[in-house]
Amino acid sequence: MSNDPSTPSGSPGDDGLPPEIARIFRDLNGGRDLPPQVVEQLKAMGIADADPGQVAAMTSQIKSMFTPGAMTKGVDVASATTAAREAADDEDHEMGERERGLAEQAAHVASMWLDRVTDLEAPGLTGAALSRSEWIEETMPVWASLVDPVADGLSAAIRDSFTSRLQGPDAPDLQAIGLPAGMDLSMLTQQLAPFVDTMASSLITGQTAEAVGALSSDTLTATEAGVPLLSGRVGLLPGNVAAFAEGLDVPLDEVWLHLAAREAARTRLFTAVPWIGPQILAAIQSYARGMAIDTDAIDAAVREVDPSDPSAIQEALTGGFLNPTPTAAQRAALAQLETWLALVEGWVDHVAASATADHLPHTAAMTETIRRRRATGGPAERTFSGLVGLELRPRRLRDAANLFAALEERVGASGRDGVWAHPDVAPTAADLDDVLGFVERTAADEGSGERSDLDDVLESILREADEGGSAAGGSDSSPGDR
Repeated sequence: MSNDPSTPSGSPGDDGLPPEIARIFRDLNGGRDLPPQVVEQLKAMGIADADPGQVAAMTSQIKSMFTPGAMTKGVDVASATTAAREAADDEDHEMGERERGLAEQAAHVASMWLDRVTDLEAPGLTGAALSRSEWIEETMPVWASLVDPVADGLSAAIRDSFTSRLQGPDAPDLQAIGLPAGMDLSMLTQQLAPFVDTMASSLITGQTAEAVGALSSDTLTATEAGVPLLSGRVGLLPGNVAAFAEGLDVPLDEVWLHLAAREAARTRLFTAVPWIGPQILAAIQSYARGMAIDTDAIDAAVREVDPSDPSAIQEALTGGFLNPTPTAAQRAALAQLETWLALVEGWVDHVAASATADHLPHTAAMTETIRRRRATGGPAERTFSGLVGLELRPRRLRDAANLFAALEERVGASGRDGVWAHPDVAPTAADLDDVLGFVERTAADEGSGERSDLDDVLESILREADEGGSAAGGSDSSPGDR
C-alpha cells in the first residue's frame, strides 16, 4: 500500500481505495498503514467502487466528526443567537423612532427622580427600546458564559461513557458501526474527544437558545432577571411592556415610567457598585460548574443509540441529563446567589418606589405587582432553571426591601447606600434574618465615632498592599514601624 503524497487526489492508490478515505482511516489508526485484511473489508463494504460524489460526502462527514479544528466547545453564541431570534421573530417587531424616543424620555425622567433619593451615580446612562431579537443578540454572550460550565461537565460525562463502552466487556462490533476491525481503540478515544465536545456543544447551544428565546418573550426590561446583562443603557422591551400592561388597571405611560425607574435603579447600582455584578455572575457559574450530570441517563443514551449518529445521541439526551440533587458547594453558591439577588432587588424595590411615590399615583400597586411577579416566576424562568438547575429568583425580596427601608429611616439615604461600599460589609443572609439588629449595629458604628467594619476592611486591604510592595522592594521597614 502506498503512502506516496504525490498520488493524485481521487485516483486509487496501490490498495485500490480512494486516497481520501484511505488517508482518514490511516489517521484513525495512528498514522499506520491499514492491514491488508482491513483494506479488503473496506472494499467489501463497497467503498472502492463508490460514486465519486458519495466518496466526497463520506469524506466530508468523517472529517467533520473527527477533525479537532472543526470542533466547537461550550455554547456556540452565534448559533444560539440565531436560533433564539428565529423563535422570537413570530411575535417580534422592529423598534421605530417612537419607541426609541419613549425609552429615552422615560429613562431620562426616571434618572432625575432617582437623583433625588440616592447618591449612587451612573453618568451617561441612556434609554434603549429593544425588540426581543435585539435583547437576545445583546445578552446572549452573558447567558452563554453562565451555561458553559454545564457544557464542560456534559462533555466529560459523554466522553467517559463512550470510553467505557468502547473498552468494556460489552464493546460493540467495530465493523458493525462502519469502522475497521483491529483499530487502535485508544487512538479512537482521543479522536472522539473533539467530536463529543461538539455534540455536547450542539445540545447545550440548542437548549440555551430555547431558554433565552423563551425569556425574551417574558422579560420587561433588559436586566429584570437581576443579572447584569446590559451595561450603560436602561433597556426596555416595549412589546412585552404593552402586553404586561393590558392586565393592569394602570395607564400605559405610568407602567413605562415605573419600569424605567426600576431598570434605571438596577443599572445604576450595577454601574456604581462594580463588585456586585461580578459576584452574581460568579455565584451562578459556581453553581453551574458543580452541576452533577446524570451519568445513568448518559450511559443509557450511549448504549441505546448508534455512536456514529450524533443526532440520535442528542435526541436521546434531550429528555434531561442534570442530576437535581445539589452538592454542598452548590448549596453554598445558591445561598450566596439568593442573598445577592434579594439585596439587589430589595434595594431597587425600595429606591424605585421612593423615587416615583410623588409622581406616579399607582406606585404602591405597581410595586406589589412586580414583587409578586418576581416571587412566582413563570414558564420562561423555569425553562432556564432546567438548563442550569437554578431559578433566578430573589426569594427574600421583601426582607431586603424592609432592610433598606429601615436603614434609610435610621441612618438616612447615604447610610443606606453605604452598605454597598464593599462585599465584606454588605448585608448577609443572617442580617436578613435580623433586620433590626443589622440596622442598629450600622447606626451604632456611624453615630458612636467608633471604627466601622468598612474602616477595618479598607485598612486591611491597604496594609496588605503596602506590605506586598515593601516585600517586593526590599524595604527594611516592618508593619510595627508604621
